[in-house]
Amino acid sequence: MAQFADFDSRGYPMVDVRTGYGQWVGSYERTVEDLMDLAVLERLTVPDWAAAGRAADLGCGTGRTGVWLWAQGVGAVDGVDLTPEMLALAGAKGAHDLLVEADLAATGLPGGGYGLVVSSLVDEHLADLTPLYREAYRLAAPGGLCVLVGLHPQFIMAAGMPTHFTTDAGEDVAIDTHLHLVSDHLTAALAEGWQLAEMREGTVGEEWIALKPKWSRFRGVPVSAAYVWRKV
Repeated sequence: MAQFADFDSRGYPMVDVRTGYGQWVGSYERTVEDLMDLAVLERLTVPDWAAAGRAADLGCGTGRTGVWLWAQGVGAVDGVDLTPEMLALAGAKGAHDLLVEADLAATGLPGGGYGLVVSSLVDEHLADLTPLYREAYRLAAPGGLCVLVGLHPQFIMAAGMPTHFTTDAGEDVAIDTHLHLVSDHLTAALAEGWQLAEMREGTVGEEWIALKPKWSRFRGVPVSAAYVWRKV
């Protein structure tokens, strides 16, 4: 099994997810680029967002994804996150009907009631993908979709860079990061009964390089991956 530690080129001190995002919350939306996730979601052709009815937003964070789903015409969005500070910001945005502080593996949301389950920029923080795909399958209605978008494993290996933020004191701190190959996603999701309906990859191109000139050495490297799974 691939381990992030084998590729880590930064050596930042690392904290757990709840601690890290609780500290990052104030600058999170100024540092996370839409190209990382929302731009890849926009390229997907299988999801009919407006027809989804109700969506579960797993790892909803500050509500960025929920706002985007609402703009696509999703009728109602319920959000789940581990970090209360993030949930407070999501609540202020007003895009979610329900916000729950819970682990993604045990959300407490009703099973079989969601036409869409979404998880964005979350999977790199999970030691095991199976609990996420299992809970998403429980939540999804028959024929429903699970859409997952996150960092591409090739980029994590090429850059050797964990998910990280800069504290108010100017210290770079990493948040618990795990490396999951594409085959890890396929193995975990297929074992839970999901059927792959679409996959898209976002690469480092001119838009990325304009934002982060130092990334020119990664030109053409996949930076994001989006999977669309159907419950059959």
